[in-house]
Amino acid sequence: MSELYKELEQLAPQGYAVGLHIRFATPLVYYSKYPPKWVEYYNANSYYLRDPLVFWGIGTTGTRRWSEIPLPDPFGLLKKAAGYGMKFGAVSSYGPITSRSMAGICHSEREFTDEEMDVLSDITARLHIAAKPPSELTKAQVEALECIANGDRHAAAAAKLGISESAFKARLNSARIRLEARTTSEALRKAREYRLL
Repeated sequence: MSELYKELEQLAPQGYAVGLHIRFATPLVYYSKYPPKWVEYYNANSYYLRDPLVFWGIGTTGTRRWSEIPLPDPFGLLKKAAGYGMKFGAVSSYGPITSRSMAGICHSEREFTDEEMDVLSDITARLHIAAKPPSELTKAQVEALECIANGDRHAAAAAKLGISESAFKARLNSARIRLEARTTSEALRKAREYRLL
C-alpha cells in the first residue's frame, strides 16, 4: 500500500488522510499526512464526530470536492482547516456501508481538477481492495500469534501448545501468509487491526 500512499502524496500537496474498512465507526487502517498541527487540533477537539466530510463519506460513495458537499458545517471545520493551509480539498468514499473506505486530499492554492478527482477515486478503490482484511484466522494461527503477543519465545510457545517448535513456526508462517505480512510482528499488528485476536 505504500506505493498508493506515494500516489496520494503526489496528488495532494497539502496532505491527505485515509481510513480503510470503516466498521462500527472505526477504521481498520488509518493513515494521515495532513499538517501535524491540524491533526493535533482536530483530534484534541474530537472533530471526527462532527466532520461533514466524514458524514458524507459514511453516508454515500463517490468523489466530491469539499466545496460541493451539501452538508451543514455547524462547527466551521472547513474554515478552521483553511487556517492550517488546507483551503481546498476532495474526499472519496468507496465500498459497502459495512466496510467503507475513505480518502481525503487537500491543496492550499486551488480546487482539484476533474482529472485529479478521477485519480483520487481510483486510488481510493485500490486502497480499499489492497487493505481487505481476511475474515478469519484458524484457531492454531490465533494461538500462535497470541503466544508471541504474550512474549513467549518459539520454544516456550511450542511447549505451551504441546507441539514441536517446527510446527509452531509453521503456524506462524501460515498466519503471516494469510495476513499478507512479511514479519511476525507485522502479522500481529494486522491481526489486532483486523480484530482477529
